[in-house]
Amino acid sequence: MSKSLKCAVLTVSDTRDAGTDTSGNYLAETLAQAGHECVARKIVKDNVYQIRKVISDWIVDEEIQVVITTGGTGFALRDSTPEAIVPLLDKPIVGFGELFRQISHAEIGSSTIQSRAVAGFANRKVIFCLPGSTGACRTAWEGILKEQLDVTHEPCNFVTLLPDA
Repeated sequence: MSKSLKCAVLTVSDTRDAGTDTSGNYLAETLAQAGHECVARKIVKDNVYQIRKVISDWIVDEEIQVVITTGGTGFALRDSTPEAIVPLLDKPIVGFGELFRQISHAEIGSSTIQSRAVAGFANRKVIFCLPGSTGACRTAWEGILKEQLDVTHEPCNFVTLLPDA
């Protein structure tokens, strides 16, 4: 049986707004289609401290179980999502970035090396940091998140590690 999770989606971008946030929209819609609930959603500028503030608030929010960010994971000067979030993690999911890049390589070739996708746990919440393109979010969802956020996926999934799951 599937378990509905309470999720939050953060878009990190200096240019997107609610009308142009295609990757955030994709994630919110896909979570809903999978039976999860998007209980919080924001867009912030690519600024370490703005990102940390939102993520810190969500880490202590007892309602939220899963956080997914989109954007700010590349190598552009302003890309700072990993720098903002990694220090907040209690335990990194080391293989997440490697698996994402492996799956992505089949789609975009060596350009995947420019992704700094990361994930981990903080306060018993799972946090995934994805690139800002809708295609990359789709790749992560279809190749990793869909199964790992499904309690029926075996031999293991992240749902069983979350409180109230």
